[in-house]
Amino acid sequence: MSTLFVLATPIGNLEDLSVRVSRILSEVDQVAAEDTRRTGRLLKQLSITTPMVSLHDHNEKQLAEELVHELLQGKDMALVSDAGTPLISDPGYELVRLCHEAGIVVVPVPGPSSVTAALSVSGIATDRFAFEGFVPAKPKARAAFFRELSTESRTLVMFETPHRIEASLKAMAQEMGDQRRMTLCRELTKTYEQIVTGVIPEVLKKVVSGEVPAKGEFVLVVSGSDDVVVTEADSILQALLTELPPSKAASIAATLTEHSKSILYERALVLKESS
Repeated sequence: MSTLFVLATPIGNLEDLSVRVSRILSEVDQVAAEDTRRTGRLLKQLSITTPMVSLHDHNEKQLAEELVHELLQGKDMALVSDAGTPLISDPGYELVRLCHEAGIVVVPVPGPSSVTAALSVSGIATDRFAFEGFVPAKPKARAAFFRELSTESRTLVMFETPHRIEASLKAMAQEMGDQRRMTLCRELTKTYEQIVTGVIPEVLKKVVSGEVPAKGEFVLVVSGSDDVVVTEADSILQALLTELPPSKAASIAATLTEHSKSILYERALVLKESS
């Protein structure tokens, strides 16, 4: 039975390539690559001559059916992105969906991912997180994006480009507040890798000063709204809870801060129980 292998390739350091991925790349009949030039360099380094076909955002809808037809003829195929795990803000969804519909076996071959790599070193809660892809490019959409996420309690992970990183951090601080903790990861696993942590204004200052160059690829990990409540509103709630029930304390605290009453109420219950 033919198989589509979804292969994770290195995001920077070639040593992160697994033996299994290397073997599959050499054994399949064809490699569907987001950029055949980039994947071609990887295959050349591995002395692998497997034929490639370009599968990207602009041709996937048309090409996916053709590739499924080839798979149904008994071919095995590998799907790779430019770097990391395919389909994480990269093409491939249509091909994988059609393969499932056609009864073709789809096998994940896990490995590098900038999302999980950034989370693992962020120092921010990882028990619940939301991946938001790339930050919108236009100013109004960017501001609305961060405003909508400002009450999200889960840790947030997003991508940003070097020429927009400063603008995004400014919008983030404006819409989310200056007490939100974050970790900025630049060029993960590569020669000039940087990992910077702090509240948003501290990280922004390092970008503006050039301490963090606006070069390479950025992954941003931002704490959820509950963390902000812990750092910013605890003292207010603790004072109010000495005289008031949690619901009333949360209501008053909501008028003194930018946080919602529901989030403050949940925090007040925690503080009340711990005391």
